[in-house]
Amino acid sequence: MRKSVMKRVPAPARLAVVAGGALGATLLVAACANGGSSSSSSTAATASPAASSSASNSAAAGAPAPLVIRTASSSAGTFLTNGSGRAVYLWTKDAGGTSACSGTCASAWPPVIASGTVTASGGAKASELGTITRSDGSKQVTYDGHPLYYFSGDSGPGMANGQGSNGFGAKWWLVNPAGTDVTAAVTSFTLSGSGSTPAAPASQPAAPASAPAAPASAPAASPSSSSAGGSWS
Repeated sequence: MRKSVMKRVPAPARLAVVAGGALGATLLVAACANGGSSSSSSTAATASPAASSSASNSAAAGAPAPLVIRTASSSAGTFLTNGSGRAVYLWTKDAGGTSACSGTCASAWPPVIASGTVTASGGAKASELGTITRSDGSKQVTYDGHPLYYFSGDSGPGMANGQGSNGFGAKWWLVNPAGTDVTAAVTSFTLSGSGSTPAAPASQPAAPASAPAAPASAPAASPSSSSAGGSWS
């Protein structure tokens, strides 16, 4: 039946139908190809910012900064501080390289915690540094086997208000570079190798070489100005 219909259709019309079908198929294939390419590009563009963001976050995180244990000087001798000059203490109640200070004690005497490496500076000895793991998983710095602490009553560098305290049933002392306690009174201190008075700026403007010279002489007064009335009679 189909063949008979096609035979009755003139030859030019049959060619147009065949050509149109081929052209339509070609356009359909092209459209599908373009659609698939657009979908792939969209997926790639969506994934790219996420990967970039993840890489940026990893770079921004970086490695933890090292903790520095250094020395300070006072009338009582030399003892340990952290890198910024905050005093560190040992507690005579600690024994066997473990910390007996937790809870309320650790709030008043915060452990010296290291999130990265621990290094020595000044008179401190790197061979005496170590860490212990506390119950919360944090790493507390030790020196000569003594767990180290800050004192909450020291508001900043140069203060040793915890020296000789008997808080929580045992003495708290500063630590000297040999790893033993410093029992003398300490009121203030400076970091070893640093002065207490800041140096003057190197580029301070120089004073003028000389003051401007005064005029050589004042103008002479006019004789006629000595009397408002003019000449004397």
